[in-house]
Amino acid sequence: MTTVPHSPPTGERQASPLLRAENLHLHFGGLAALSGVSFDIQPGEILALIGPNGAGKTSALNCLNGFYRPQRGQIHFGNRDLARVPTHQIPHLGIARTFQNIALYTGMTTLDNLMAARHIHMKQSTLASALYLGPAHREEIEHRRIVEDIIDFLEMEAIRKAVVGALPYGLRKRVELGRALALEPRLLLLDEPMAGMNVEEKEDMARFILDIHERRGTTLLLVEHDMGLVMDIAHRIVVMDFGVKIAEGTPDEIKHNPEVIKAYLGKQ
Repeated sequence: MTTVPHSPPTGERQASPLLRAENLHLHFGGLAALSGVSFDIQPGEILALIGPNGAGKTSALNCLNGFYRPQRGQIHFGNRDLARVPTHQIPHLGIARTFQNIALYTGMTTLDNLMAARHIHMKQSTLASALYLGPAHREEIEHRRIVEDIIDFLEMEAIRKAVVGALPYGLRKRVELGRALALEPRLLLLDEPMAGMNVEEKEDMARFILDIHERRGTTLLLVEHDMGLVMDIAHRIVVMDFGVKIAEGTPDEIKHNPEVIKAYLGKQ
């Protein structure tokens, strides 16, 4: 499998973070899902978030895209305070997300699922779209061009008109990735994109993730349990355990961190 360098391109570590999460606290009753978690994501990097089940990884992602609102802490995306942005507006800023459990319109085709994601970029009124007037017609042609490019990019030509609910699991995961790309994100949050896949499907997904980063220039936050993949493609890794960040560093630093080995990687 092709890998990326374990450091972002020259100069990016000196740039302002694309996203900064500071001192996040998230509680559900007496359960602390996040306790003082802080990290940043630099422009153009692949940041991996790892840890045992129940470590708080998905809770952190849910805070970043507004599904959860932390009781304490701040999240800034560029110069925007995400706490002040309604959840439905966050994709408009350039943040897209895939989920552990696939969330698609199962009765619709691959093409229709991707077109549904383009709604945030549609400028014509509902009336103009319904009447299919000139500007609305031209706009739809442009959105279809973008969606067809994504279908080609993710090698989904054979399933473009297939009903998603009838597709194998691995292909549905790919459709979900395509739908996230249709939002044209600056930051793509991937929550266990390899979960439940066989070896061949994992290799395909890894290749697509690298292509999204290299060819589309998208910044990525990856939550994943496949440590081989994480160590191969991540520039930096944040390690969580029981809602607390216990380490942060390059893959080589994480491999040899005693606290990480004890909590997650096991004795080596």
